[in-house]
Amino acid sequence: MNPAREVKTERFSRTEGKTPAFVEGEVQKLLDAVETSTHTGLRDRALLGVLAYTFARIGAVVNLKVEDYYPSGKRYLLRFKEKGGKEKELPVHHKLEELLDQYLKASSLEKEPGAPLFPASIGKTGKLSRRPLVRTDAADMLKRRLKQAGLPAHYSPHSFRATGITNFLENDGTLEAAQRIAGHADSRTTKLYDRRGQRVLLEDMERIRY
Repeated sequence: MNPAREVKTERFSRTEGKTPAFVEGEVQKLLDAVETSTHTGLRDRALLGVLAYTFARIGAVVNLKVEDYYPSGKRYLLRFKEKGGKEKELPVHHKLEELLDQYLKASSLEKEPGAPLFPASIGKTGKLSRRPLVRTDAADMLKRRLKQAGLPAHYSPHSFRATGITNFLENDGTLEAAQRIAGHADSRTTKLYDRRGQRVLLEDMERIRY
């Protein structure tokens, strides 16, 4: 008989997720590396911008329509359709507004409110169809853009959630607000995306000097 079997201990609980987060400066490097001479390039930069500035799930991003980006007073909002059919509206960061406005004007999509906000491209023409991207299309696009920018290939669309939440909390954002932006039902889920502890650990390890 194992005498330790009857001893109750705390159940293991993960405090941080496994999704890799971008290192400081890498998101901007990725956005800057996207060529903008074609409609496809402008679309890719805008889509990556939405991931970076809203921490939205990739499934919700590819399901956006042009009409889901709309003015409210002096600012614009994005309306996401989340899990379970829930809708979430978020104010748009001014830098993201610039990316979306430039893209929609150049592609003339601003005149088609019912069209997908991020349609698939037509072959390698640089032009856009009216068929929406799917999640795998967006993930493949990210891999190509990472390679072009000279960044590690292990990042995924989900990495923007970990990066955005960490960045938001580092800049004095509250956990409650991060939870609302991310669309999490439980703040414990939001905490899984907080990578601040990992960065402190790295700083501590660098104190070891021989």
